[in-house]
Amino acid sequence: MKRFKKEINRQRQALSFSDKNETFQKKEVAMNSKAKQVSLWERIKKQKLLLLMTVPGLVLTFIFKYIPMYGVLIAFKDYNPLKGILGSDWIGFSEFTKFISSPNFGILLANTLKLSIYGLLLGFLPPIILAIMLNQLLSEKVKKRIQLILYAPNFISVVVIVGMIFLFFSVGGPINNFLSMFGMKADFLTNPDFFRPLYIFSGIWQGMGWASTLYTATLVNVDPALVEAARLDGANIFQRIWHIDIPALKPIMVIQFVLAAGGIMNVGYEKAFLMQTSLNLPTSEIISTYVYKVGLVSGDYSYSTAVGLFNAVINVVLLVAVNQIVKRMNNGEGI
Repeated sequence: MKRFKKEINRQRQALSFSDKNETFQKKEVAMNSKAKQVSLWERIKKQKLLLLMTVPGLVLTFIFKYIPMYGVLIAFKDYNPLKGILGSDWIGFSEFTKFISSPNFGILLANTLKLSIYGLLLGFLPPIILAIMLNQLLSEKVKKRIQLILYAPNFISVVVIVGMIFLFFSVGGPINNFLSMFGMKADFLTNPDFFRPLYIFSGIWQGMGWASTLYTATLVNVDPALVEAARLDGANIFQRIWHIDIPALKPIMVIQFVLAAGGIMNVGYEKAFLMQTSLNLPTSEIISTYVYKVGLVSGDYSYSTAVGLFNAVINVVLLVAVNQIVKRMNNGEGI
């Protein structure tokens, strides 16, 4: 009996201790949450000017990015301008099934993916190589002059770039005149096989210099002591690039690659549309040019919105998928 009473008392003491422990933990959690709230409010007070500077950007983003998303409803309706978006009849996913079942779907998707993937694979490394080469120049004056020359094409209009392509690669242009010296001739503008190389390499030439600025800025911040130590240890230029420059560029390379891969389907229609001829349509017709022709030229707004929304959804899926793959390959580092 005495043992039984002792056991009951021991259990009561244990329960009271656990209750006290639980109340203490609850008080501690409450105090921590209050401390976090206070610290958050204090941080907001300290950084109120910086937060105030973000307000215009947030307002503009909301007005010009989020509010127009209301128009996505057109993809699910038989849109009539007289009835408006809400007044038009609801048709569901019929426009999406119409696009997917159309004979142009496979060709448009293949052309868009080929143009984007080839552009990504061929255009990803040149800015990095250019930044590394510029970083090896000792003279700052020479470096700035070369950078100025390389940045200039980025500010040339797409219309001017396409005009230059038509001028240089036409039948009587300088490229064909040069090839005729060796008994060769090529129909660059009418042969569908030449559309992608012209589109991609002209884009690389135009944007390579500007795209290298981020990598150049990263290399400038590399600790000079590392470079000097590598030189004293007898490392040549390629060893210094491999063991110092490349590791410094790796985080930026990952972010740039993920963002570029996420925009694979987001090929602008302007350049492709301007480079189109009646003979190169089998390779130059992509989703964005198709949307432009169907939506703005033919006036089928519901169908064109559905195609554009399909394109955007594929972009989001690709962005998430590529980010997850890069995280697994890069020790959990991604966006």
